Amino acid sequence: MRFFSFLGKLKFYKHLGIAIILTVILYGATFVFLNKFTRHDKTILVPDLYGSTLSDLENENLTNEFEIIITDSIYDISKEKRTIIQQNPLPYSKVKKHRKIYLTIVAGITEKVLMPDLVDLSLRQALSTLKTIGLEVGYLDYTKHFAENAILEQVFRGEIILPDTLIEKRSRIDLVLGTGNIGKKATVPFLIGKRQKDAINLIHNASFNIGQEYFLDGEETTSARIYKQEPEWDSDSLLNHGDFINIWYRSELNFDFDELLESLKPDTLNTDTLMIDEEDFENIDFYTE
Repeated sequence: MRFFSFLGKLKFYKHLGIAIILTVILYGATFVFLNKFTRHDKTILVPDLYGSTLSDLENENLTNEFEIIITDSIYDISKEKRTIIQQNPLPYSKVKKHRKIYLTIVAGITEKVLMPDLVDLSLRQALSTLKTIGLEVGYLDYTKHFAENAILEQVFRGEIILPDTLIEKRSRIDLVLGTGNIGKKATVPFLIGKRQKDAINLIHNASFNIGQEYFLDGEETTSARIYKQEPEWDSDSLLNHGDFINIWYRSELNFDFDELLESLKPDTLNTDTLMIDEEDFENIDFYTE
């Protein structure tokens, strides 16, 4: 019984009361601190940063709301340098203020490649070589020379470029080619319904240059296909090497290309000097995915 004798003393209850008050105060202070530190129930939406630059983030004061961390940079010749192409967390995620946002951007320095030696190659070989290493074809400049469609010079920005010169990927290389002794003419390729990339390849492989390009439904090229070409394609369309072909684009979302191609079947084509039967026409590769 002497063990419980302290229960009858006032001092015990004073100490117990003080302990309870201190416990409540400590618990309350801890709760307030954690609530403030973790920002409980205070979230913000992560914006969509795709396509933005780091300068855009600073201009929009996003660096005051989030901690921006660049985790990687990659080469992508189809996108503008130093633009954001990946983010984590994803757009419109709910996060706390000052959350870390991890970004992947397009490298600010363009990847470089060694210029190949194209001299004495055929046009087709040169086009294939340039495509393989990531360079593009610029202007096809034909001059009188016995070697028809052979590369005589390779030119970059008006100057001859030597093999093994470091050059930025996707640079345009102009080619000087021979016409041959006879100076043969070439047939205009059929471009209707083609996508831009495929049409350009066809034009270059046929020994012609790209003329004017007109985008009738806006310059979004993903759904764009050729609606019109000038000169038009028919059996009599023969041009000198290096001549220009103008092309017009429409969006396949707004235009019926099946109906257009149907209207161009042999009974409506000008085939006076070279008859093309319907079976041959059907074998033309109108669509290139």
